Amino acid sequence: MAFLEWLEYSAFADWVGTSAWGYPILLTSHSVGLAIIVGILFVLNMRLLGFFSDIPIVGLSSLLKLAWSGFLINLISGISLFISQATFFATHIAFLIKITAIIFALVNAAFIQSLIKQQGQYWDSGGAIPGRAKVLALVSLALWVTAIIAGRLIAYID
Repeated sequence: MAFLEWLEYSAFADWVGTSAWGYPILLTSHSVGLAIIVGILFVLNMRLLGFFSDIPIVGLSSLLKLAWSGFLINLISGISLFISQATFFATHIAFLIKITAIIFALVNAAFIQSLIKQQGQYWDSGGAIPGRAKVLALVSLALWVTAIIAGRLIAYID
C-alpha cells in the first residue's frame, strides 16, 4: 500500500487531480480509446454472430490494429487516472471487476484475432463460422459490457 500512496502523492497525481486540464483531458482520452476499441470489437463480434454479413470479416480484421491503438490510449489514460486515486481504486470492487473483465476481454480478442487470421478468408467465401468463434464473440460482448458497467459504477458505489 505504501507504493500506491507514493503514486497518489506524486506530482503527476496532483496534476491529474487538481489541475483544470489533467483529469478532463485524461477522462476524455479514456472515453475516446474506449469508443475505438469497443466500437470496432462490437461490429466484429456482431459479424461473427451472423449480423452485417455484407461486411467481409477479413476487412474488419484490418481494423484490429486501430482497436489495439484504442486500447493503448485507454491503458495510458487509465493508468494516469488510477495514479490520481491509487489507494481508492486498488480496493474498489467495481474497479477490480472492470480490470478483470478487461484482461479477459483482451485475451479473448487475441484468440478472435488469431482465428480470423487462420480462417477469415474461408468464412468470407461462404464457409460456416464455427461455434467456438461465436462463443468467443458472445463472451467478448459480455466482458466489454461488464467492464463498461463496472467502470461507471466506480463513481456511484463505495
